[in-house]
Amino acid sequence: MYNFTWNIPTVIHFGKDQLSHLEELKESGNKVLMVYGGGSIKKIGIYDKAVEILKKYGLEIIELSGIEPNPRIESVRKGVELCKKNNIDMVLAIGGGSTIDASKVIAAGACYDGDAWDLVLDGSKIKKALPVYTVLTLSATGSEMDPYAVISDLTKNEKWGTESQNVKPQMSVLDPTYTFSVSKKQTAAGTADIMSHTLENYFTTVKGNDFQKNMCEAILKTLVKFGPIAYNEPDNYDARANLMWCSSMAINGLVSLGSAVAWCIHPMEHELSAFYDITHGEGLAILTPVWIEHCMKKNPDTIADFATFGRNVFGIKEDNDKSCAEKAVAALRKYLFEDMHIPANLRAVGITEKINFEKMAEKAENGCKGCYEPLSKKDIIAIFEAAY
Repeated sequence: MYNFTWNIPTVIHFGKDQLSHLEELKESGNKVLMVYGGGSIKKIGIYDKAVEILKKYGLEIIELSGIEPNPRIESVRKGVELCKKNNIDMVLAIGGGSTIDASKVIAAGACYDGDAWDLVLDGSKIKKALPVYTVLTLSATGSEMDPYAVISDLTKNEKWGTESQNVKPQMSVLDPTYTFSVSKKQTAAGTADIMSHTLENYFTTVKGNDFQKNMCEAILKTLVKFGPIAYNEPDNYDARANLMWCSSMAINGLVSLGSAVAWCIHPMEHELSAFYDITHGEGLAILTPVWIEHCMKKNPDTIADFATFGRNVFGIKEDNDKSCAEKAVAALRKYLFEDMHIPANLRAVGITEKINFEKMAEKAENGCKGCYEPLSKKDIIAIFEAAY
């Protein structure tokens, strides 16, 4: 395990009826940009309650709605413009990871003289940001408690992640009841996203990280248990609560610092989303089993790790590593594509041709060089082909 510094400044208010903590926004000033997506927060009543609380404490609200599932740089630019025009003091994101990601870059862009896309391409340019607050409505990305944001420019078929300690949320409200109305599709995709974050941290070449691995296995087993329950019983509080807390813990640094290597499945999926605008979690789910099989074929030394995954997460009783690893992939496929009803291949999410695979692989290759099993352009194309 190598050295690291970990700082999580985010105050978490977890559980039922936590929205009253929005009164804490008054500590950051008088004007708030409230950012959200479609009309779901109005249908379930969060919007009215949030506005009531903010106005009660004398906060002036400027709104930005319509944030996309894969948040676009155009929406970010609108938010930055609103912040500068109205002298906004803080940004409040009400929604899932897309809304929070957009809000983070808006908060940074409000303190930057150039174009916000600069900050997506190079997070080191984020020297300052407005305070960010969040109310989470979808368990998936972990953005409510991390320094990351992913933004798309579909005019260029580009989707990039940026990172800065300056955009970590100051406070996040995590009320599992706000996820009761999440659709089955998004519940499944969100759970797959959490699982992918955990697996990207779990499979590492760094040694001596028993704590991180054990925590990853705990998150993965929790997802395997509660994902199908949340899918089939949308208002099951314990299931929603466990998924919500797993979302935060999977990517806030707890299970990665000291043992992190570059991620590989995410860079590949970002290209799928950039070119085809598919649901992020579904893309991750489709690629993951194929990636495991590719790794085992390319480098047999990885088989033991995948066997350990099968034994410790899915409870597979098999002494032979190769057989156990193969059964682990089968169990993962059953979980994702049968228990959680996620589309099983790229054709099923509307990708009906392979014409962009080479270009996508070229763009993903640089991000996959330092991962658990380094991937070349040829490897990435092979994975796209197998997932097709």
